Amino acid sequence: MRIGSYQLENNVIVAPMAGITDRPFRQLCRRLGAGLAVSEMLSSNPKVWKTEKSMNRMDHSGESGIRAVQIAGADPELMAQAAQFNVANGAQIIDINMGCPAKKVNKKLAGSALLQFPELVEEIIDAVVNAVDIPVTLKIRTGWDQDNRNGVEIARIAERYGIASLAVHGRTRACMYKGDAEYATIRDIKRSVSIPVVANGDITSPEKAKQVLDYTGADAIMIGRAAQGRPWIFREIDHYLRTGEHMQPPAIAEVRSILMEHLTNLHMFYGEPMGARIARKHVSWYLQTHDSDGQFRRVFNALDNSEEQVVALEQYFKTLAAN
Repeated sequence: MRIGSYQLENNVIVAPMAGITDRPFRQLCRRLGAGLAVSEMLSSNPKVWKTEKSMNRMDHSGESGIRAVQIAGADPELMAQAAQFNVANGAQIIDINMGCPAKKVNKKLAGSALLQFPELVEEIIDAVVNAVDIPVTLKIRTGWDQDNRNGVEIARIAERYGIASLAVHGRTRACMYKGDAEYATIRDIKRSVSIPVVANGDITSPEKAKQVLDYTGADAIMIGRAAQGRPWIFREIDHYLRTGEHMQPPAIAEVRSILMEHLTNLHMFYGEPMGARIARKHVSWYLQTHDSDGQFRRVFNALDNSEEQVVALEQYFKTLAAN
């Protein structure tokens, strides 16, 4: 798959997830087979760009692969300025967020709230595309609610105003993350535009990835929540799509190695105490299948420094290997 002048290594993409797709997570997913990893969304409000949270989100130093940065907002001029700011900071692709269903984002008319206002969608896309010389992509949902599923209309606007690639989550904003994703709208969108379309939502296995690609005709798939605690899902899906065969799941020794690498990188990236705090949710996701009663995770979540976390995990995996 191509996005503008960029050729992706494969068609399995990491979805942008606030509080999750930071630099350590993006790098890990890329190493484990993702063709592209999109950053957490950055506000178009310049007043917050100098905050610690925004500075961390903008950090792409030493990052391999194509740097795709997602921006969110509702003011065309501010969105254009945010795009230019991030290009100056090293972005190679700008992604516009019109898919986030979070209430705090939608009440500012950003994220999926914009799907209610096609004219404003036009203005934002036009402003951003004309503000930068790099590809601009767009992420949407299928519509605002079941009665206003206007994904095809938004897709046509996106194509008309120069969007290079369109990612579609198979739910409306009203659905949030409940129920099952539907792919018929994504199929209709793919049939209605000639730009690349990326299918997103409930893709949790290699078989489901192939099924969604076959049904929708999409050019790529985007994985979000299924990668939490399972970043090797990208290589598993890529291998299956290329060969039709399943990879062996990672042995416990490799899970340990990947988790410890991720933990160390989080500690280094955020420092104390933030690194240890952010590590808790990732460790919890990794160990869901191994620590089924949650006993170790409760102990781990009480630890508030990196050294204690490393020691506790090393001991946990020693015990696991001995059993």
